[in-house]
Amino acid sequence: MLANYKTVKQSGSHEIVIQKSRFISHFKRTPTEQEALHFIQEIKKNHWNATHNCSAYLIGETDHIQKANDDGEPSGTAGVPMLEVLKKRGLKDTTVVVTRYFGGIKLGAGGLIRAYGGSVSEGLNQIGMVNRTLCYTMATAIDYTWLGKIENEIRQSSYPLKEITYADSVTVHVFVQSDQINAYKDWITELTNGQAETTQGKSVYLETDA
Repeated sequence: MLANYKTVKQSGSHEIVIQKSRFISHFKRTPTEQEALHFIQEIKKNHWNATHNCSAYLIGETDHIQKANDDGEPSGTAGVPMLEVLKKRGLKDTTVVVTRYFGGIKLGAGGLIRAYGGSVSEGLNQIGMVNRTLCYTMATAIDYTWLGKIENEIRQSSYPLKEITYADSVTVHVFVQSDQINAYKDWITELTNGQAETTQGKSVYLETDA
C-alpha cells in the first residue's frame, strides 16, 4: 500500500464549449481496471448520441495499468492528451471520459489536443483532487486523571483525533501515519510518564484537499 498518493476528490462532470463543440469531462475514482471499463461503458450508454466518448485511465501503485482511447478522433489527438494531464497532475486510480458533441467546426489536430487536454485540466480544477495518506488508528488507554492533558496535547498536535471512548479507563483513538508510529508511542510515553498503554489498530487512508 502506498504511504501517500493523489486521486480525484469525487465523481463528477464539467462542460466547456470550444468552437461550438461541447466537451464534457467525466471523472471517477477507479481502483481497478474493471471499474474503469464499467465507468467508460456507463458514460457511453448515457451519451450514446455523442460524436465521441474518448477515455483515459491510470490504475495501480506504479501506474502499471494505463490506457488511452481516441474513440474515432484522429490518432493521438484525444486519449493521449487526456492521459498526459492525469500524469502531470500526479493522479492515481483515476478514469476520465470526455464526451464531445460536434458543433460543426473542425479544430484540426492541434486544436483537438488542446481541447481534450484542456477539458480534463479544467474539469479537475472544478471536481477537485485529494491527497490520501496511509494512517493507523492508535488506541491509547489512560487513567481518567490524564484525560485533560492528553486530549489537549493531541488536539494541538499533528495527529488527528478520531474519538475518545470511556470505560474503566479512557481510550484516546488517534490517526498516525505509518512512519510516525514509534514517534507517537514515545511522545505519549513521555507525556504520561509511562502510564499509558498504546496499541496499533487497522490501517486507513485519510484524505485532505490537494
